[in-house]
Amino acid sequence: MEHFDVIVIGAGPAGGAAAHVAAKAGLRVALVDKHKFPREKLCGSGFTGRSYLYYAQIFGAPIPDDIILTKHSVEFHAHGDELARIDDIPPIHMTMRRDMDAAIVGHALGSGAVDFTGLGMDSVDLEAQVITLRGGAQLGYRVLIGADGANSGVARALYGAAFDHDRIGFGLEIEAAAPASDAPVRIDFGAAEWGYGWNFPKAGSATIGIGGVHVKNPEMKHSMAEYMAIFDVDAGHKVKGAFLPFGDVRRWPGRAEVLLAGDAAGLVDPITGEGIAYAMQSGAFAGEAAIEAIAANHPPRALALYKQKLRPIHRAMFHARWIRQIIFGRYFRGAFLRAFKGSGTVRHQYLRLMAGEIEYPALAWATFKKVPGFLVRSVTGR
Repeated sequence: MEHFDVIVIGAGPAGGAAAHVAAKAGLRVALVDKHKFPREKLCGSGFTGRSYLYYAQIFGAPIPDDIILTKHSVEFHAHGDELARIDDIPPIHMTMRRDMDAAIVGHALGSGAVDFTGLGMDSVDLEAQVITLRGGAQLGYRVLIGADGANSGVARALYGAAFDHDRIGFGLEIEAAAPASDAPVRIDFGAAEWGYGWNFPKAGSATIGIGGVHVKNPEMKHSMAEYMAIFDVDAGHKVKGAFLPFGDVRRWPGRAEVLLAGDAAGLVDPITGEGIAYAMQSGAFAGEAAIEAIAANHPPRALALYKQKLRPIHRAMFHARWIRQIIFGRYFRGAFLRAFKGSGTVRHQYLRLMAGEIEYPALAWATFKKVPGFLVRSVTGR
C-alpha cells in the first residue's frame, strides 16, 4: 500500500488547487478522480473577475487566453421583460470546463502530485486513514481532502449523505450553436424559482440553462423547455442536469484530518450559483491547512486551521443568503426587480461583485440602504 501526506479526491477546480498547493510545498500528494482529463462537466462556466484573480494567485499565471472568451456586455431580463442592457462593463469571462479543468490538473501534476485520475475512490476507512480505489488498490493518507462535488463520497462517509436535496439547487443546461460575435451575456431572473436562466456565449457554442432551489422547481424540465424556446432552440439538444449545492454551506467542512472543499463544502454562491472562484480558493486553503498541520506533526489540527482560513468565504455566504431573500423571496422580488430596472446603483454594485472588485459584505450594505424603498414599493406596488 502506498502512503501519501495528502490524498485529494476530485480533480476539478477545488481538488486541482488543493493538490497543486500541497504538492508545490513538497508534500507527497495523490490526485484521485473517476475521470481522465479532459472530460465534460455540466457548468455554466462563467469565469468571473473573482475567478480570474484567484486562478492567477493560486497557479502563478493567468488562465490561458485561448480557453476563455471575454465579454463586455450583459443583458438582464425578468419574466419576459428586458430590465437592462449594460455595455462597457468590467470583463466577464466564459470558458469550457473541459479545457479549464484540464489546465488545472496540468498545474497540479506539474507541481508533483501523483496521477490517479481515471480510477476514482471506491470507499474510505476514516479510522484506518485508507482509501480504496476502483480496482482494489489502497492508499494511505495523513490528510484527506474531499473535493468531489455535490455527491461527495467523502461527505457521505462523514455524514451519511452528501446534502439534503431539498435544501440545495438543481440545474439543467444545453450546449447550443455559437451566437453572433457581439452577443451579450444574458441573465433571466424568474426562469426558475429562487434561481435564474442564463445564456452564456462562448467560443464555438453557447451554454443555455436554468437553475434554482430544487424543492421549489418540481417542473424544471418544463421550465427549461420554455426557456429554450425563447432562443428558438429545438428540443433535440441533449439536456444535462446536476445538483448545485448553493445555499447550504457546511459550517463544519470536515472532521479532524478530513477536509471538504468546493461544492462538497457547499461553497457555491447562493445568488449567482457560481462555484469556480470559491472552489479554487477553498481548495487552496485546504492545501495550506494540510501543509501547516503536517508541518506541526498534528494532522487532526487541519480542520481548525482550515475553518480559520474559510472565514471570509463563510462571511460572504452569510451576506449573500440575506440578499437572496430580497432578490428571490415573493414579498420583495417585485420591488427589487423594479428597483433593479430603475436604479443604476444596484446594477453597478452587482456588476462590481461579478468583476471581483467587491465582496458580498459591501453589496449587502448597499442593498440594506435600499430596504426602506423596497418596503414602500412592496406596499404601494410602484
